[in-house]
Amino acid sequence: MSHGMSPGVSVKRTSRRGHGGWTPWLYLAPALVVLAGLLVYPIYQLGLISFLEYTQAQVSGGEPTTFQGLGNYAELFGDTQFWQVLLATVVFAAACVVSTLAVGCALAVLLTRVRAVPRLALMLAALGAWATPAITGSTVWLFLFDPDFGPVNRVLGLGDHSWTYGRYSAFALVLLEVVWCSFPFVMVTVYAGIRAVPGEVLEAAALDGASQWRIWRSVLAPMLRPILVVVTIQSVIWDFKVFTQIYVMTNGGGIAGQNLVLNVYAYQKAFASSQYSLGSAIGVVMLLILLVITLGYLRLLRRQGEEL
Repeated sequence: MSHGMSPGVSVKRTSRRGHGGWTPWLYLAPALVVLAGLLVYPIYQLGLISFLEYTQAQVSGGEPTTFQGLGNYAELFGDTQFWQVLLATVVFAAACVVSTLAVGCALAVLLTRVRAVPRLALMLAALGAWATPAITGSTVWLFLFDPDFGPVNRVLGLGDHSWTYGRYSAFALVLLEVVWCSFPFVMVTVYAGIRAVPGEVLEAAALDGASQWRIWRSVLAPMLRPILVVVTIQSVIWDFKVFTQIYVMTNGGGIAGQNLVLNVYAYQKAFASSQYSLGSAIGVVMLLILLVITLGYLRLLRRQGEEL
């Protein structure tokens, strides 16, 4: 009889598992619908416009839109300025990501070493920087480094040196502002991860004579890898599509466009030049680059055998 009942039991279990498999999707359905409206449809429109001839004449209804196919992408890839801006964007974003992770992780470790009052003061200061709107923070940093009234030049004795005149000094100034408003996310996230690490593990490493750097590299970093993956991907996405800081602090991309990044370049093409199709094509290229970087990074970690 037990052999006769086992098929029925397995059918019931399979049925329950089948119904249970849909339960998470039912809970996620409202969020997925909202995400589809906020992300999928705009991305579809962005891709559609990138294949059309869409200028001010089409926006005002004066001329019908025509299908360009890959013509807009051919024009974009044939523009030497696009490749220069793309290279500058990649280098600038990489510098921002590395600097943000270094500052955020170092301060997260510092938070575990200081007393309650300094820890609270540092947390409040960091959260204040994080909560400051990008345009406000950019304006404040411009004032600090102003050649006429800024306190930084007076303290350093640089006179009326203009930080935004040179290409590299302007990029460095924007990098400082980006790191200033981005490191709190890394600091708070990594600090929470460190607090979750058992104290016995850190005490054992310290008793074995490991330095603070060795403890971070050999103990904390491997245990915090899932958290570091999240903050790294977030930083890559945020820093690769920086717009406000560059636009405000370099007055729209610097002298003769020397400080352009892809987001500002797309804005200039779409709105300043009314070439909406080219601006959309740049947006699609940015989206694909970020997808490739994110998926490639996750795949690399999975090859290393890490559980994300």
